[in-house]
Amino acid sequence: MLAESRDPLKMHATTILSVRHKGTVAIGGDGQVTLGSSVMKSDAAKIRRLMDGNVLVGFAGSSADSFALLERFEGKLNEHASKITRAAIELAKDWRTDRLLRKLEAMLLVVDAETTLLVSGTGDVISPTDGIVGIGSGGNYAIAAARALVRHSSLSAAEIVRQSLEIAAEIDIYTNSNIVVEELPCAT
Repeated sequence: MLAESRDPLKMHATTILSVRHKGTVAIGGDGQVTLGSSVMKSDAAKIRRLMDGNVLVGFAGSSADSFALLERFEGKLNEHASKITRAAIELAKDWRTDRLLRKLEAMLLVVDAETTLLVSGTGDVISPTDGIVGIGSGGNYAIAAARALVRHSSLSAAEIVRQSLEIAAEIDIYTNSNIVVEELPCAT
């Protein structure tokens, strides 16, 4: 999670969730952008398709920082022939050594047919054991809901992402129910 700031005009994180289940990987996010105690936008697009739609990316954190990070990640993808693990590691190396990048308050979830990665605000690259990962202020709520739904329902990955984000929106004030979900078939 991103560190909480005492700045009353701080943009708060969103909720992004990815689930790899039943031959599909889905990633979704809500549309809320909050500045201080006000909702500034309810339909922001926080999921992007890259590399001809073969890579899905969701981002949480400060809007400007998220876009800067997304742009750098896309550059790394282009440099490393669409290999998301290599691109994420190279981005993390830059993140740890570049003074400006170290100040970015953003996180990325990146998925393709084979891999799910969280690129954290500290420059870490993490692949979840169970194929379920969430970021943003409602991330842990969405993860808990997704794990329960994977274990106890016959829903698809996209349906689990949508339902889990709806549950997070009921709990987290920085998450709304304006949800966008994208999916890709898994390679396995």
